[in-house]
Amino acid sequence: MKCTFTFNTPITKQYLLSKYSDEDYMSFYLQRHIDKKLFRSPLRKDKNPTCSFYRNKSGELIFHDFATGQHLNFIGVVQEMYHLNYGASLKLIARDFNLGNFDICAHKFLGNHPTVKTEGPANIRVEIQDFTKKDLDWWESFGISEEILKKYKVFSCKNVFLNNNIVTFNGNLTFGYYGGKINNIELWRIYYPNRKSYRFLTNWPSKKIQGFDQLPKYGKLLVITKSMKDVMSMSSFNITACSPNSETQFLSDSVLEQLKSRFKHIIVMYDNDKPGKYNMFKIRKRHPELNYFCIPKGYAKDFTDTYKLLGRKKMISCIKQVLEYFKKKWT
Repeated sequence: MKCTFTFNTPITKQYLLSKYSDEDYMSFYLQRHIDKKLFRSPLRKDKNPTCSFYRNKSGELIFHDFATGQHLNFIGVVQEMYHLNYGASLKLIARDFNLGNFDICAHKFLGNHPTVKTEGPANIRVEIQDFTKKDLDWWESFGISEEILKKYKVFSCKNVFLNNNIVTFNGNLTFGYYGGKINNIELWRIYYPNRKSYRFLTNWPSKKIQGFDQLPKYGKLLVITKSMKDVMSMSSFNITACSPNSETQFLSDSVLEQLKSRFKHIIVMYDNDKPGKYNMFKIRKRHPELNYFCIPKGYAKDFTDTYKLLGRKKMISCIKQVLEYFKKKWT
């Protein structure tokens, strides 16, 4: 099948950098924080930390692989990962960041990159502490109680260590979602709610589903949303929900089929901004049998922010209206 792109604005390196920073693109594709530490290459099999970041004389962020001698900017990284030429890499980046209008078959590129295997998850250790009043007040603004936090194994973090290096100091709000263990390594998803970028640090496998372990065996309704925060806020209204690791991901076909056998109705609910609607559109094309909903314009972009805007009483009324709409649709 032929795939084509059409953009209103010419896609150039300068255009991409006018929308997001090179750190944003680099961290997105390499799936790691930008720092000065050595790390294993995500682009090849690499048993030892042989890569790092630096800025060249022009101020451009560069990925440097000491073993292969490669020096790649964010476009070069995409070219290497997906085996694309320069122009196609620009268009792929624009598509992934929803920059422009396009008509595209996603599997054209996403199916062609090599699978990168690592030696296992990074070692994240957490020094937990009792929830402070500041912590609980912040969660309560989204309708999430301490009881719900304990149910979903969410902890307040005093200090966080990555591969034995401290990366978080006591002070700002920092929360850890505990995901069990793999090969005796604890799985954590660290959430920094007050940061504008790099809000998560995680060693969870990409296919791990937030809130999955708390799902009942069977039920009438399941909401698939885009964050653990939304999952927990919905739980305060006795709405059963789970979430992939990010809005750009979705459940595997095997997991979805399992959930379809356990729940009578499934609603997909992502953000009402452009990225959220675009990702929900992609899911709808693949799974038209599911139900879809997003918060109407005029409110906030997602469930928790709408709760914070409206308060619990008005939120209950809104939820009843939405459920009544779907009940009529299902009868």
